[in-house]
Amino acid sequence: MRKNMLLGAAAFAGLVFTSQFLTGSPAPAAAPDGAPIGAGTEWRGINADSAETGFSTLDQITAANADRLGLAWTLELPGEASLEASPIMVDGMVYFTGAYATVYAVNGVTGELVWKFEPKTWQHNPSKMNFGFGANRGAAYADGRIFSAAQDGRLFALDARTGRMLWSVETTDPKDGRTITGAPRVFNGKVIIGQGGADFGMRGYVTAYDQQTGSQAWRFYVVPGSPEQNRGDPAMEAAAKTWNGEFWKTNGGGGGPWDNITFDAELNRIYVGTANAYDYDPEKRSPGGGDNLYTASIVALDADTGKYIWHYQVNPRDAWDFDTTQQMTLATLTIDGKPRRVLMQAPKNGFFYVIDRQTGKVLSAGQIGKQNWARGIDLKTGRPIEQPDIRYEKGPVIIYPSGVGAHGWMRMAYSPATGLVYVPTMQLGGRYFRGEPADDEVAVGGLVIGNHREPGDGTGKLVAWDPVAQKARWSVANPTVWNGGVAVTAGNVVFQGTADGWFTAYDARDGRLLWRSQAGMGIIGAPMTYSIDGRQYVSVLAGYGGTAGMYREMNVGWKYTGPRRLLTFALDARGTLPESPAPTMQVNALDNPDEKLDPAAIAGGKAIFMACAACHGKSVASAGGPAPDLRESPIPLDPDAFYQVVSEGALMERGMPRFTFFDRPKIEAIRQYIRSEARKAATAGK
Repeated sequence: MRKNMLLGAAAFAGLVFTSQFLTGSPAPAAAPDGAPIGAGTEWRGINADSAETGFSTLDQITAANADRLGLAWTLELPGEASLEASPIMVDGMVYFTGAYATVYAVNGVTGELVWKFEPKTWQHNPSKMNFGFGANRGAAYADGRIFSAAQDGRLFALDARTGRMLWSVETTDPKDGRTITGAPRVFNGKVIIGQGGADFGMRGYVTAYDQQTGSQAWRFYVVPGSPEQNRGDPAMEAAAKTWNGEFWKTNGGGGGPWDNITFDAELNRIYVGTANAYDYDPEKRSPGGGDNLYTASIVALDADTGKYIWHYQVNPRDAWDFDTTQQMTLATLTIDGKPRRVLMQAPKNGFFYVIDRQTGKVLSAGQIGKQNWARGIDLKTGRPIEQPDIRYEKGPVIIYPSGVGAHGWMRMAYSPATGLVYVPTMQLGGRYFRGEPADDEVAVGGLVIGNHREPGDGTGKLVAWDPVAQKARWSVANPTVWNGGVAVTAGNVVFQGTADGWFTAYDARDGRLLWRSQAGMGIIGAPMTYSIDGRQYVSVLAGYGGTAGMYREMNVGWKYTGPRRLLTFALDARGTLPESPAPTMQVNALDNPDEKLDPAAIAGGKAIFMACAACHGKSVASAGGPAPDLRESPIPLDPDAFYQVVSEGALMERGMPRFTFFDRPKIEAIRQYIRSEARKAATAGK
């Protein structure tokens, strides 16, 4: 059993962590003209403010006293799985969302649960559960209302005091493959949300709604439709020229903005980060060429009308799932002696971009993670200087980073005090080709994607990036790859949780380790900080999962049955975390040795099981992801019980979809494949 461990900086002499210390602090950057930067006593947005900085002006907790942090309170969250949200705090109440978009309201001082709202996707539209695992990245607040979105595409307005639903609107077609995992954003009396679905060929868009009524204000489509749909829309007519063939007849083009959207209060603009195109293989979706706008792009829109202003395409003719749905942070930086209003983003592709947000022109793009697909970014044209044959024209290619990115959805943070941006990065490579997949490969979107291993793969870093000098000032190595987002404060403290369960404070100036605490569960969400009655608190959700189910490099031993919790810390607090199981790589496989398995059924079930792999892992080996390791489950031991779960939806309320399109023989084949893998694990080493 693992107990909570609170350790000061002096206790870390024997721990291995690396850092390149700052040799000269960069000049602090200016705040956007006329707009406050960062959060104050309250943390009203999932990234602190509308500029998406992840910065707090609070300074009670400092680099000098962070080793006095202790556990103030914790809230256990039974029934939860992947916790990807960043909490917000308004009027003394902490709000956050769970894996299935449940909204929690918690007293920020005591940790007492005040109310809970459950959207019940399993009851409202269970078919949407088939398009992804349970994940949600947070809620928004404005004018006494909490705004949240469910996987099934509904957007809600809730009374912040009581949790009573004020209105609900369907933002997607209830019958299509679009789903929501991202957090809404609020601006100018409106609330905006995008959606996922690019991987299923859905045509992506963002929609703004009136905060009071839920009525639609405007909608912007990411990719063009048919010629009839595009006619009279200059943005869509221009985008259509970058696509070849009649793609709209076979798929919707993709591009769905499934995560970050940023509101620019200075320029009254919305910036949308868009997803990959579909099919993944560019020759299949757009034969003979074409940039395929506005996929893998940042698009600037008028906040009042949703009309197109400018775009910057990070990866023209994307062929590796290099979307740009990552956080877009706004600031005013002094570049070449002049103040420039900029947008900063570290998308998947391994570069860190600084973009003039008035014009969309790229000012700099330095390499922040391992990549081999480009020699750099041409600042005159904004286009990448690509390496040859990277779109698998001549056969399989190894591309860094892989589709999970050098930086994923995990939040970065920008400090105007240090002038640095703190980015959680990853190192993994991918193998791409056209053909038949092997055991550890996946065929998706007209392409086969496999894993590739080189030294350092499966690890991560916290990188302190200087956006003016275009280089890392310091970095801290993490032995795990799938780590949490970050927050930074005016007290010069950077907070980050990691896959191995440690919640850590670093000196924002040089990366020096100040303090850490073991959460008893891996952390992938970003922390936040707030103050009530003069006391500063720091909160973070612990709930490992998400994409971890698909990658063995992300398996650090957490079990699906382990605790999920919200932890809150403060100076000189003396709370104790409940005991919880330590991570283990041991598989407690269940087997009935008397059952005879059919090799033909096993082979068929193996092929079908790829529909289950995103949640339960490849080869039935979940990596502490959003669903159980089925080798340890008693349900597949009983054919009838297994059928009831898979076909009839006996566990839908707990997040397990029902697959009505599988007949009983196919479900039995899946069961036999699971049983065969469990038997292998049970007899290993015997």
